[in-house]
Amino acid sequence: MPIPVEPDEHTYHIDPKGIKAAVTEKTKAIIAVHLYGQPADMNAINAIAKKFNLKVIEDAAQAHGALYHGKKVGGLSDAAGFSFYPSKNLGALGDGGAVVTNNDELADRVRLLRNYGSKKKYFNEIQGFNSRLDELQAAFLRVKLPKLDQWNAQRQQIAQLYLQHLTTQQNLILPTIAKATSPVWHVFVIRHPQRDSLQQYLKNAGIETLIHYPVPPHLSGAYRQQYPIHLPITERLATEVLSLPMFPFLGDEQVAYVSSVIQGF
Repeated sequence: MPIPVEPDEHTYHIDPKGIKAAVTEKTKAIIAVHLYGQPADMNAINAIAKKFNLKVIEDAAQAHGALYHGKKVGGLSDAAGFSFYPSKNLGALGDGGAVVTNNDELADRVRLLRNYGSKKKYFNEIQGFNSRLDELQAAFLRVKLPKLDQWNAQRQQIAQLYLQHLTTQQNLILPTIAKATSPVWHVFVIRHPQRDSLQQYLKNAGIETLIHYPVPPHLSGAYRQQYPIHLPITERLATEVLSLPMFPFLGDEQVAYVSSVIQGF
């Protein structure tokens, strides 16, 4: 039966020194992305924000339950966004999401924006959106939320199995776990210089994989002309990354099979 699919020693750290050149008077906030369920280096990011009086927003769409120095992501900044898209660690049965914050003023503003800019029906104070989470999706999430920690623990066990099986594989760059973090492995991403050939090899063995993400934003049609820049690290990663099967109910034998096929490549 085909196995579906639901970052490495080259970890990049933020150095607050010399960051001034990247911050301009137009800079208002920093968005920290907890990509793949791996917590970003929030201490360094918050230090930069404090130095330049900037707000910090966490993109926690892929990191429900991840820990950074013992604290849950989403509570390490001025505000955070979570996605409840069905494939996320905590997913509804349709589109949905949430903004969390300890700032009452910001919370009121978000409530206003999500509901046509209206606190009272038919009275629109500002230009807003229709971004309300419907009751049915909220009900599904309430049922699934108590299971989140268990499902994340199962993802962590699967990740450890991958790391054990693949640690000696040549030309394969495995994700690493930064100090004082506990990732929740929304996806398990490896890197290989012959990524496309490896993906086809796995497909031939009945193993589905995905590429997160094949086109860097600055090379997409939406931004290529507006931002004609060269980002060599980003562009190299886009040709090497490959997401292996990762979801809470992946069995040990399935992980071993995926690993053995990769070892035979």
